[in-house]
Amino acid sequence: MLATDLPLMAHLMRRAGFGATRDQLEELAASDYGAIVDDLLHPERFPEVPQDVFDRYYPTPMGGIPSDYWVFLMINSDGPLREKMALFWHQVFPTGWDKVGHPLSSRGQIEMFRKHALSDFKTILIELSKDPAMIMWLDNNENLKEEPNENYGRELLELFSMGVGNYTEEDVKGATRAFTGWTFLTPFVDRKRDGYPTRFVFGEGGHDHSQKGFLGEKGDFNGEDIVEIIARQPATARFISRRLYDFFVADEPAVASWNETPPQDPEAIDTLAAAYFASGGNIRSMLEVLFNSEFFKRARFKVVKSPIELVVGLTRLLGTQRFPDRNFGTLTSAANSMGQQLLQPLTVEGWRTGQEWIDGGTLNDRVNFAAEQVGDPNSPGVREIVNRFASLERSLPPGEFVEACLDLMGVDPDDDTREGLLRHAGAHGELRFGTEAERRESEFRVLRMLQLIVSVREFQFA
Repeated sequence: MLATDLPLMAHLMRRAGFGATRDQLEELAASDYGAIVDDLLHPERFPEVPQDVFDRYYPTPMGGIPSDYWVFLMINSDGPLREKMALFWHQVFPTGWDKVGHPLSSRGQIEMFRKHALSDFKTILIELSKDPAMIMWLDNNENLKEEPNENYGRELLELFSMGVGNYTEEDVKGATRAFTGWTFLTPFVDRKRDGYPTRFVFGEGGHDHSQKGFLGEKGDFNGEDIVEIIARQPATARFISRRLYDFFVADEPAVASWNETPPQDPEAIDTLAAAYFASGGNIRSMLEVLFNSEFFKRARFKVVKSPIELVVGLTRLLGTQRFPDRNFGTLTSAANSMGQQLLQPLTVEGWRTGQEWIDGGTLNDRVNFAAEQVGDPNSPGVREIVNRFASLERSLPPGEFVEACLDLMGVDPDDDTREGLLRHAGAHGELRFGTEAERRESEFRVLRMLQLIVSVREFQFA
């Protein structure tokens, strides 16, 4: 790939990760696009973030606050797609801390998502069904042959794999009975303060071994059988394809409406569904097709950044919080105020994404956070941007100044926004770094321009 394809590389890194600095993009752009995609799809090629560093700063028996720990990994990982996919699965399979109430189980679920992030969908569903946090969240520990609890069986079909309209109530009952006895070992008395891990166990005595009907098949099914049947359904292939499209390509309407609302790009969904079946439901293979497709390459700034994506992306860009000091929780708190509290989704459906991330209040929080971050002249990323201008050894006309700042921040505004930024820059003339006084003034102007850029509408899109 030619170095002139920097915008495409920036697009890839925003979607497959959380963005990159200009220096990183220039280094990546010297390589072939397909090779970069291949590296992203194999995060195991890069060293893991030393987790003991985080635990040293949060030395509780429960391993610290799981959301802080996870954001630490997002910011520092050299294999960002692993963390991005874990975030994807948390959106598809949400669990809430208020009900789970056991930090090690919540942290264990994150690790499960990270471990199996790019595996095949059948494996992911089986691991999900055995996950103690999910079992607690949807009450499958109360799903016994004498008293079936349909919570997990219903959500498995409606929200996790197939979507409304592709199964019947009898299928929900069959799935529920197949998952009877799937529970967890609970060594704790007060789980909110317990430092011992939970683990999946199969309670033979609570399992229903009778004949079950499910999606047109009959047998003495257990949970693995149900997942096996789900994984080979065309509806499953299309559902997970649309989920991936919604997260990585362009915002779709709310999942609950998908039975009535067709996808905006049916051919893209067909392409991804074909990749699903060709690969045996392998997520890595589906993403390889997605990232190399023309529909992905064309879809720039079509996804509203989630609060976590905005916070993590900006933090990575500015090079701050690379080490887990005691102020690290301010990042998760910032995302909370914008409407996304990790491990605390609004409902069993997760979060309403796209334009619904933004209302008057949350937009104000998003802009204030971003403006405060880029207004710090001591952050490494801001210093790097200022030094780029200073190294030019010439004055910079207002138009070039604005375009350079937009380029470095990865923002492509419309004509009206660009004109407003140009008017602001033009009111102060050329950017100069000749004398000490000019250097101080120009540094202030750079910071102010960055603050204006992160305040525009287009900054909210990836």
